[in-house]
Amino acid sequence: MNDHSENLGRRGFLTAVGLVGATSALSLGFAPAAGASPRTAPGDGGGHWSAGRSANGWPVKDASGGSDGIAVHRVEGSNASVALLAGDVATVLLHVTRRFHYEIRTLGAGDVHGHTTDRSVRADQESNHLSGTAVAICPDLYPAGARGGLFPHEVAVVRDILAECRAVVRWGGDDPHVPKEGHFQIDVPPGDAGLRKLADTVERWNRTPGEGAGAVDAFTPSRLRAAKAMRARQRA
Repeated sequence: MNDHSENLGRRGFLTAVGLVGATSALSLGFAPAAGASPRTAPGDGGGHWSAGRSANGWPVKDASGGSDGIAVHRVEGSNASVALLAGDVATVLLHVTRRFHYEIRTLGAGDVHGHTTDRSVRADQESNHLSGTAVAICPDLYPAGARGGLFPHEVAVVRDILAECRAVVRWGGDDPHVPKEGHFQIDVPPGDAGLRKLADTVERWNRTPGEGAGAVDAFTPSRLRAAKAMRARQRA
């Protein structure tokens, strides 16, 4: 478990504990999601990813430089940086990571892993790093195959992030075979209109004081309802 003392003064925390406690384990738990993107190889036992596309359908980027669309981005408000596919993908995943930083755990240099050219994977979802469309936050603290690394109120924040991202993003903690609670990935194919719309929204939030990451109360009743509904949708 991590040190959560820095989070205790956040607005709505005490209210959150009561709300989360009143919410069923089903609505905030770790049951597997259904309808995942098609996966080409390998199986859940891990191995070498030989396909030209990652599990979420995006082209693998074998070069780590900007010539292949991959760029290093700073996670605003933190000392962390991460290599991601530039454009809408980076905009959305950086927003997710910033919310994690502000609301769950303070992130520092080396805490966020993004694009890699190493095709060794332990689970299909890890192949999405090959396309620069996934982040792994503090993978040593939230390793593949482990559950229970997040407190219930932190899971509620994750669910709120997913609802805010309108099913464009999937959480690795929902993987039915090899959960990874620090993993977030783009869950729509290239050219998806929902990704473009969400990126536009995030960019607007970034330009507007008092909106976006760092200005969210994930524990209002309406947001809790939306998070529960999104979880049901992603499991359908």
